[in-house]
Amino acid sequence: MKRIYMQVHVTLCWPNRRTTPQRKTPPTATTKTCNRMSKQLILRSLVVVAFLASTQSVYSADWAQFRGANSAGISDDTKVPTKFGPGDKELWSVPVASGHSSPCVIGNQLILTAAQREKHQLHIVSIDRQSGNQNWNFKLDVAELERGHPSFNPASSTAASDGEQIIAYFGSYGLVCLSMDGKLAWEKRMPLTKSYAGNAISPIIAGGKVILYRGNYVDHFLAAWDKRSGKELWKVKNGERFTPNMACTAVPIIHENQVIVHAVRALQSFNLESGQLIWELKCSTTATSTPVICEGEVVVATWNQTGEESLRPNFPTFDELLANNDKNGDKRIDRQEIPKLFYFHRSEGTEAPQNGYPFQFNHADPNKDGKIERAEWQVILDREEDRQKGYIEHGLIAIPLNSRGQVTESDIRRLEKQGIPEVPSPIYQDGFLYMVKNGGLLTCVNVGQGERVFRMRTGGSGTHYASPVIAGGRLYTVSGDGKITVVKLGSSRKILATNDMQDFTYATPAVCDGVIYIRTHSRLYAFGQ
Repeated sequence: MKRIYMQVHVTLCWPNRRTTPQRKTPPTATTKTCNRMSKQLILRSLVVVAFLASTQSVYSADWAQFRGANSAGISDDTKVPTKFGPGDKELWSVPVASGHSSPCVIGNQLILTAAQREKHQLHIVSIDRQSGNQNWNFKLDVAELERGHPSFNPASSTAASDGEQIIAYFGSYGLVCLSMDGKLAWEKRMPLTKSYAGNAISPIIAGGKVILYRGNYVDHFLAAWDKRSGKELWKVKNGERFTPNMACTAVPIIHENQVIVHAVRALQSFNLESGQLIWELKCSTTATSTPVICEGEVVVATWNQTGEESLRPNFPTFDELLANNDKNGDKRIDRQEIPKLFYFHRSEGTEAPQNGYPFQFNHADPNKDGKIERAEWQVILDREEDRQKGYIEHGLIAIPLNSRGQVTESDIRRLEKQGIPEVPSPIYQDGFLYMVKNGGLLTCVNVGQGERVFRMRTGGSGTHYASPVIAGGRLYTVSGDGKITVVKLGSSRKILATNDMQDFTYATPAVCDGVIYIRTHSRLYAFGQ
């Protein structure tokens, strides 16, 4: 399905029309010929228009950035398979280098970013959609690859394309712009990013501009570059100090002239042309998930480490500690007797590395005698009580798109306070918003009414990194261990299938022309009917 760019100029000549009556004359051979030619020209023009319309439908099927058009994650395609897996409705699969980025689908190409740690190389790879064969591989050599959370990968950012150019971003390198045949057009080198989580933001193309939000310890900004030349058009520095509990993985979205960014401790809107701030909502968030447009509002899932009850620590009293753990009966707790406690803990997703901030024995043993006594434990409880006074609820927040200036609590709607996903972005269709958190807990909210419609388990356990997508009225959720659950939406919602990819899967699927593309840790799959 190659892109075809055509301009058709058709001139239709009609007999001059006058306001005064004209004497009718019998048609001559010349006028008959002209009429036949006009009819043929009209017919041919209609054929060309029909061809262009069919070609345009191919364009609209592209999934040309993270989660498709405006990161909404929606496809109306009803032909995407429900039940699939390795060897089942598999059109093809190919081994790929490591990476957590999603496929960017543009024309007949799938664009992937990848990394090879042992070679200190980054890759932008083009794969043929029909066969899975590699078209080209653009390689970048770096002195050092970005580091982050154990689940992070240096190729976590999804490429974007408009059919003329390809834009890729790496925290270890910067922005790279390629032609559609893999030739370098321009690049913007940036310092190696440094952060606890790792830089997994994806660029977008809008209004002839490349937009990138970049947050880490080294620099923190939102910027726009001219898509063709790479010239910087504007840059807005973020004054918030970047800290270890910040992630910077939310993709900017567009509404009319607004660039809406889920930034650290805020949701912000900037003018697409000038970069001037339009509005800002301050909130407690690590900026992990991408917002979605819901009619006249933008909805964002703000998440923080202690934003709801299930994430907060519940330290026992000293008497409870003794009753359950004092094995030798000396009324003290030694290192072997202390239970596993957390200041912060992801209760769903325990298989993930560094899934919480554990309590350390020496925190309650300042004299280092190897024993925790009542007074020492009380210091811990008092400190934790003070810490809890600073807890701020997170939640699903709706902000009017016509906001201006500083947005306050009275201007917004809080749609949900529980079941907020840490990483996966919410998804919206036909008045309903869906979000899935660690443990496969799926929540549906009626956005207009601001009420929860249902909550259910998808069967996907553990940590969820990939964002859900919708195809043909079916919701596809992906757990980190490679279980893809397909849920029928609507009044008769039910789980239709649970598909096992037999490999870890952190990348969000791409959907295009009846095919769902799944990237696991080791392979790229194309599944179709």
